[in-house]
Amino acid sequence: MRFFDEDIPDIAFDQARIILLPVPYEHSTSYGKGAAKGPEAILSAGPYLEFYDDQFDCEPWQLGVYTSDPVKCIQDPEIFQQTIYNKAAELLQKDKFVIALGGEHTISFGLFRACHERFAELSVLQLDAHSDLRNSFQNSRWSHASVMRRIWELNPNIVPVGIRSQCREERDFVLEQGIAIFYAHRIQNEGLGNNVIRKLQKNVYLTIDVDFFDPSIMPSTGTPEPGGFLWYETIDFLEQVFKQRKIVGIDIVELSPKPDVPHADFLVAKLVYKLLSLKFMQESLKE
Repeated sequence: MRFFDEDIPDIAFDQARIILLPVPYEHSTSYGKGAAKGPEAILSAGPYLEFYDDQFDCEPWQLGVYTSDPVKCIQDPEIFQQTIYNKAAELLQKDKFVIALGGEHTISFGLFRACHERFAELSVLQLDAHSDLRNSFQNSRWSHASVMRRIWELNPNIVPVGIRSQCREERDFVLEQGIAIFYAHRIQNEGLGNNVIRKLQKNVYLTIDVDFFDPSIMPSTGTPEPGGFLWYETIDFLEQVFKQRKIVGIDIVELSPKPDVPHADFLVAKLVYKLLSLKFMQESLKE
């Protein structure tokens, strides 16, 4: 399955700069289920986009975008983490830029680990409703509610943004470790922008849990939280990040598609395309 329709020329893997990597992994979701179907829903919606981006005046498919076969998702979390790490490391070794399509948020660890080994001065920008900093959840250290704790253990330069749901353990951990967290209720007053970007190092791994968005535009996720973010403020913020930092990898996670809510699938497909546009703009500035 391709992200583009038949009017966009097909491209071989060797020619591609960008790899869309479907990761239909779901093992620890705790409320709404269905994240394993997220990648297929995104790719099914993709061909119905208009591939000229009027906002950024570009056609980012010209970067060379290849849709990979889905990662084989073994349920054992330890084996899966090694599998996704191996795949990401292989792609980075071949100088590919990876945008992973989840799947639950747990997929981020193996992907980030590969980037962590390749890039110095690296931060993680986490757009999310939940901080995901529990040491374990439901007797699992590899729960989707613990993924950012595992990433923090590897690299403490994490910047969670949009957070509006966490437990006392997570709140205490944030204070003890001095994590630069941006809560939604404060951002809504102060706005997204340079306050966040100043906390990011030169290179940035971007992980987007779609529950960062308000449920009014993103109802199809396992744990939707009120008080989220809307489309243009999010895209405008991402534009600033791409202009001021080097993005080295991306994942988009936690879409749980619902048959009667197709607009949510389309929103995530459009988000992928906007990220491609921003990558196109970033590459153009280098030339």
